[in-house]
Amino acid sequence: MTPPIRPIRPIAPVAVRAWTATSAAGQGRSSLSKALAASTTALQPLDATRWPAWALPTWVGAVDALDEAAPSDFPGDRTERTSRALRLAWRGLQADGFVDAAQDAVQRWGADRVGLLLGSSASTIGVSEQAYRDWPADTPVPASLRHPSLNTPHAITGFVQRALGVAGPALTVSTACSSSAKVFASAERWLRLGWVDAVVVGGVDALCASVLFGFRALGLVSTSPCRPFDAARDGISIGEAAGYALLERWEPGEDPATPCLIGHGESNDAHHMSSPHPQGLGAERALDEALARAALRADAIDLVLLHGTASARNDEVEAALVARRYRADVHASASKGLTGHTMGAAGIVQAVAGLQALAGAGLPGSIGTHVVDAALPAPFAQQLRLACERDGQVRRVASHAFGFGGNNCVLLFGRAGGR
Repeated sequence: MTPPIRPIRPIAPVAVRAWTATSAAGQGRSSLSKALAASTTALQPLDATRWPAWALPTWVGAVDALDEAAPSDFPGDRTERTSRALRLAWRGLQADGFVDAAQDAVQRWGADRVGLLLGSSASTIGVSEQAYRDWPADTPVPASLRHPSLNTPHAITGFVQRALGVAGPALTVSTACSSSAKVFASAERWLRLGWVDAVVVGGVDALCASVLFGFRALGLVSTSPCRPFDAARDGISIGEAAGYALLERWEPGEDPATPCLIGHGESNDAHHMSSPHPQGLGAERALDEALARAALRADAIDLVLLHGTASARNDEVEAALVARRYRADVHASASKGLTGHTMGAAGIVQAVAGLQALAGAGLPGSIGTHVVDAALPAPFAQQLRLACERDGQVRRVASHAFGFGGNNCVLLFGRAGGR
């Protein structure tokens, strides 16, 4: 028997001042919107000649030109330049004027009043992998392979903190695939408690051997482009991405059309290390908490951005949740058939897709889904839309992020004046 949810007070809207995402779909939020509207995949076969250390029969969502040397303005030392994850973090910062927006917040509030919350599941582990490959046998670790700021889960956060010049509290959230969704929840608390006046949130994860072979060891990696909720789905496709958003308090009197975080919910069902609770109890609790904080019912949601990994059990549990909780005509879609599963960056990529929908980019379709699995609940087959609705109107968005170990998060976005 699940304990009852404690009473939850609604939260004040949190304004999203700027947002961006870079993935296999391209650099910047407009590239993501265009790719979602086109409903075509950006996944590609993993090229063993290009990435010999990652040779697997699978498809990946790789960011273009990320194998090239770091640009001249890259704010890191020689070893940091070798990190694919840091190059990706820097590439993501360059889009949509995000650096300017963050530095404007620093000017307005002061560097120590701007916080940073970044989600990542693998951080810069690719650097550590390379160190082990280069480590001469039967010798102590050479000084050239030691880098105290790189061989740590906090490496990307520290790098972004330096790059943006923010000096407030900085935290790395690493809860597997829910990491960069949960950063929004933490940011709302920081702002509500007065710890900061602005928060940069985001997520970065790059392709690396540990992730690819780790998921393969679990039997979860598909040999073809992933197909969320499809009758023939057989596993995930790994991707990489970097995304960011700038959050501040929304003040009464501001433009009521301002896009805002209006609710968030988190739970940990701890059912299994790598499988969801069979009835989706943890995911449903996260949804209930998000709705309570937004003072909304589930039938107020227009668009549901699904976690949709294309693994058999995860899709089954999520489909059942959507079918029993949301209205029959809600528009639901999954984007991992476009970008691949971007791990710790999955939450921020979905958040950006939701914010773009609020801004009028249309309602995305479920990319890679050809025939909805008939074994999934009947209402879900009507809720899951396979094509983009370019003229669809969106008032409120729910974004699902469900990670290993039962780490669940649901975010709700809407306009400040339209809750």
